[in-house]
Amino acid sequence: MDLKKPSVRGEENVRSPICCIMGHIDSGKTKMLDYIIGTNVQEGEAGGTTQKIGATYLSARNILEKTMELKSDAKLNVPGLLFIDTPGYEFFMNLRSRGLSLCDFAILLVDIMHGLEPQTIECLNLLKKRNIEFIIALTKVDRLYGWKTCENAPIMKAMKQQTNDVRNEFNMRLNEIIDQFKDQGLNTELYYKNKEMRETFSIVPTSAISGEGISDLLLLLVQLSQKTVVEKLTYVDKVQCIVLEGKVMEGYGTTIDVVLVNGELHEGDQIVGPIVTTIRALLIPHPIKELHVNGNHENHEVITAAQCINIIAQGLEHAIVGTTLHVVGPDDDIEAMKELVMEDIESILSRIDKSGEGVYVQASTLGSLEALLEFLKSPAIKLPVSGIGIGPVQKKDVMKAGVMLERKKEFATILALDVKVTTEARELADEMGVKILCADIMYHLFDQFMHTYIV
Repeated sequence: MDLKKPSVRGEENVRSPICCIMGHIDSGKTKMLDYIIGTNVQEGEAGGTTQKIGATYLSARNILEKTMELKSDAKLNVPGLLFIDTPGYEFFMNLRSRGLSLCDFAILLVDIMHGLEPQTIECLNLLKKRNIEFIIALTKVDRLYGWKTCENAPIMKAMKQQTNDVRNEFNMRLNEIIDQFKDQGLNTELYYKNKEMRETFSIVPTSAISGEGISDLLLLLVQLSQKTVVEKLTYVDKVQCIVLEGKVMEGYGTTIDVVLVNGELHEGDQIVGPIVTTIRALLIPHPIKELHVNGNHENHEVITAAQCINIIAQGLEHAIVGTTLHVVGPDDDIEAMKELVMEDIESILSRIDKSGEGVYVQASTLGSLEALLEFLKSPAIKLPVSGIGIGPVQKKDVMKAGVMLERKKEFATILALDVKVTTEARELADEMGVKILCADIMYHLFDQFMHTYIV
């Protein structure tokens, strides 16, 4: 069983590329995706920020329709684009093993009113580290004072409708952002002025409210997919699949949302993660509908990559978000496959402080857990961790954290990143004197800890 080297079918057989939308928490990632696909996902998100990773498929026909005004003869040599809207960089942290990547290229969003912000720089550093090509979407141009709305217009056409004052403010803010990128070691330029695509990253001004520049952005993505190395997008037989989210669906029980990066999934396939189970049904959202939005799904017997899929099977409540799934072949050793999946989890367990003293950390996914551990051990923070958990905070987690009450009282604390706390866990924590600090952003968790025990 060779789990590292998938077999290639042929260079003419190309899968859909995966495009990740990244940026600072308030840069407009979900609104951008909403506008591209014509839905309104963000109204259902807590605080208007992305709580879970969403995956949306846009067919080649949809893309070409949206770019027709700019280039009526545009061609797309891939079946479509799969967009991933990520809450931040942390989901990528645990995908480095075995060369598996959930991102072929990316859109990095930068708010024209705020420029590069801390999470923007983190995303930028990750993209550079992974050598992932990306386009910069300069968002919220409609916030410029006096901006005249030109709904869905290509950006050059919209700019011609603006007053000199608006254009001057735009150029001033654009030049400041270009300088900020230079400070990060990158050359950037407006995409329609960019003559050195290999050396200079393209900036596309956009509005996710009225749609200016969205067609430009999609056309640039089309062109980027044409230039992407064939080997990177060539379809392979070996299944590469990542668990995005677990959720309860009426009539089905616990199901999982996955992104199928490569290969095929079939009804009846036996799959291995930390769990071993058999696929009862494969569902995908109706075209241009986000995977984590409730609504009707289409049932398929076979699904080919790249695609976002909802898997129905028994025992999925034990699946761990952020881990890989493997399909069992006729000659495969199930135990060996389970060990391979557990490598990611064991690498995280190795980061627990050997002294046995530290806070207890709980997160919603394997990736966000790893990111939080990295953050807490960074030189600026250096907060030890004695235990970890994934998913909702339960009584057993409070019991584990409570061990610190007799050793170092401030460490009898659970840092809960984007997870719920059960009523029973909350009651037990109050009774024992264990603190449970909750936040959606890791920086806020640490701030709460410092405020509770230092201030």
